[in-house]
Amino acid sequence: MTHNLLTVAYIAASALFILSLGGLSDQETARRGNLYGILGMVLAVGATAFSSVSGTGYGVLLAVGIPGVVIGALVASRVAMTSMPELVAMLHSFVGAAAVLVGIANYLQPEPSLVGVEATIHQLEIFIGVFIGAVTFTGSIIAFGKLRTLIGSKPLLLPARHFLNIAMLVASVGLGVWFMGLDSPAGLLPLLMMAAIAGLLGIHLVMAIGGADMPVVISMLNSYSGWAAAAAGFMLSNDLLIITGALVGSSGAILSYIMCRAMNRSFMSVILGGFGAGSGAAAPASSSTSGEAVATTVDEVADLLMTAKNVIITPGYGMAVAQAQHSVSEITKVLRKRGVEVRFGIHPVAGRLPGHMNVLLAEANVPYDIVLEMDEINEDFPKTDVVLVIGANDTVNPSAVEDPGSPIAGMPVLEVWNARTVVVMKRSMASGYAGVENPLFYRDNTRMLFGDAKKNVDAILTCLTAAESTRKPLATVSS
Repeated sequence: MTHNLLTVAYIAASALFILSLGGLSDQETARRGNLYGILGMVLAVGATAFSSVSGTGYGVLLAVGIPGVVIGALVASRVAMTSMPELVAMLHSFVGAAAVLVGIANYLQPEPSLVGVEATIHQLEIFIGVFIGAVTFTGSIIAFGKLRTLIGSKPLLLPARHFLNIAMLVASVGLGVWFMGLDSPAGLLPLLMMAAIAGLLGIHLVMAIGGADMPVVISMLNSYSGWAAAAAGFMLSNDLLIITGALVGSSGAILSYIMCRAMNRSFMSVILGGFGAGSGAAAPASSSTSGEAVATTVDEVADLLMTAKNVIITPGYGMAVAQAQHSVSEITKVLRKRGVEVRFGIHPVAGRLPGHMNVLLAEANVPYDIVLEMDEINEDFPKTDVVLVIGANDTVNPSAVEDPGSPIAGMPVLEVWNARTVVVMKRSMASGYAGVENPLFYRDNTRMLFGDAKKNVDAILTCLTAAESTRKPLATVSS
């Protein structure tokens, strides 16, 4: 493939990646955005292979690439939506590891055509690329462990932890000065030492971040992986890899900033490892969490829904775990057919991945126009008859608004408690992922429907379907 043809292919792939990001910004165009991304990646890989590989190299490339494609397809097709955050974190670690390995290999096999200032800049690119890759690799593994509950969600707050972070950064810079003064392969030792320190930095940064901030961490690691890819592009002199990495890195950083604003978190505080009081620490018991929760039954909930004029459903990670989205969609259809106004309220960080709930609802064919963001629906709760909270906890916690001493104080939440009646579907009274008690459970207008969300939603659907077939209101069952 000629250089001009390769340039055209790279420009086309870059355009497809940009169109992919644009498409993924909206639910209605997300499928098309995904398709653009797939086509762009096929074009990018194909063009790079044809231009850079020759002779027996194709056999090696196929021997490595085909198993990778098969493994990736199997993992992606079998992973449950509840496990998608863990999968994303693990994929980020692969990008980081690739950046480290590419940097080391590039250093051990230097480009002879680079001399003088160009060689110095290239050596600096290698050092920075390995540093970013190592932080991304270990940080993503810790994020995977936290999301998989292999590691506790509470932040690890070591004494003088910020001084420790600064010390590791200073040590890395010192090793960089040593590295830049040596020729290949003499600089391998400081490069590997820096990679080890950067790996420890990645571990410490993510360990210090609490469970409540993990969605932001996933988004930020996505940004890190993009910058690591861009660094690899500089090392390999691959323009497309630089462009793609910059797109991923910048979009991930912007998304992280938007999410931090939605959670009333300081962007730099989260990224630097939970500066100040650790988010995710359990809140002490207070008078706001005292009282007695009132349990309800499936029949009572079905009766409330059928006699309501407007209903808002606020899903959370519990709905994803129970895989109840399809039954929730059917309940929505039944109620709307009866003339009940049904809408969904989605918190920006509902679940453990940005857009997690939106994807689940789209998968269950819930109409896009009734799925609203927190800012669009919060003012409507006082005019709502019934709010159905399915597996959400931290995102509907009143203490974020009413308790200045709460670990999630100031975090914008769905103010469901302002509705006439709130039905919370949970397995137990346990706190959410952030480890904070929820006084919503003890409110006078709150009813707790305990048990598996899928079974309860299916039972409610059965009651609604039976009542709809007769077009008669359900008889209220006294508690």
